[in-house]
Formats: sequence, C-alpha cells, structure tokens
Amino acid sequence: MAMATTIENKLRAALVPARLEVEDQSHQHAGHAGAREGGESHFAVTIEAEIFHGLSRLARQRLVNEALQEELAGTIHALSIRAMTPEEARNLA
Repeated sequence: MAMATTIENKLRAALVPARLEVEDQSHQHAGHAGAREGGESHFAVTIEAEIFHGLSRLARQRLVNEALQEELAGTIHALSIRAMTPEEARNLA
C-alpha cells in the first residue's frame, strides 16, 4: 500500500475529517537529507475536522502526529500539517 494511502486511512479512522488532502512532496526533496530512494518520505496534509474545535495549533498537530506515530517513527521523514475546523476553512474561502 502506498504511504499516502496509509496516511489517509489512518487519519480518516482517527479524526473523522470532513475534508482530507494528502500530498506526496518527496520529489521536491530528491537528493536532500532524509529523502529516500523511491520517495514516500515527505508529505503535506490538509485536514478539516470538528475534533479540532477549541484546540490550539499545537494540540491539533499532536493529534495528527499521534495517528501517524508508527509512520513518523519509520518511513516519513517530514510532515507538513495544515489542520483546521470546517468552519475555519469556510472563513478562509
């Protein structure tokens, strides 16, 4: 299974997002420290979920990191997280 799919499945199960985007950005880091042969090491996640309501930015990122604990300890070298509530996302539009 591709790492992006694993990330998506774990975040959907743990945080029940209204919207979730997972982007593999590994190609942008080819040749850099931490970049793996074959990619799947650098990811960007945009997630909208009600569970983030009332939480600080740090607390939101911790929830995402906890859901991906196994992957962050192994395969994933870098993870960019943009976490918000659906209401916050609507206000940005």
